[in-house]
Amino acid sequence: FWSQQLWSLMRQYGKFNRLQLTSPVFLWEKVKVNGKTGNLGNVIHIECFKNKIIVVSEKQFSKRYLKYLTKKYFKKNNLRDWLQVVASDKETYELRYFQISQDEDASESED
Repeated sequence: FWSQQLWSLMRQYGKFNRLQLTSPVFLWEKVKVNGKTGNLGNVIHIECFKNKIIVVSEKQFSKRYLKYLTKKYFKKNNLRDWLQVVASDKETYELRYFQISQDEDASESED
């Protein structure tokens, strides 16, 4: 018996404007229920807001699976080298740019 689970996927406001990262279409197509993709029915609900996607599940749905699907989306759209999925709390992932420090770039150019 599983109680209702709530997961959210957020993007930083003001970034990713040209990208459709808050479009849940990819999740609707890829989430598997009972071994079949696109079989959400009344078991999993995906809602889209301005800067976040909320996944509500009546069955077992792991946070790690949401991260896996997000990374799969990044790979498909050649975003894997620019963005990362970071857990901000127990129920939320954030999409962030990779942080490249200025110090590393300066030390490499001096060599």
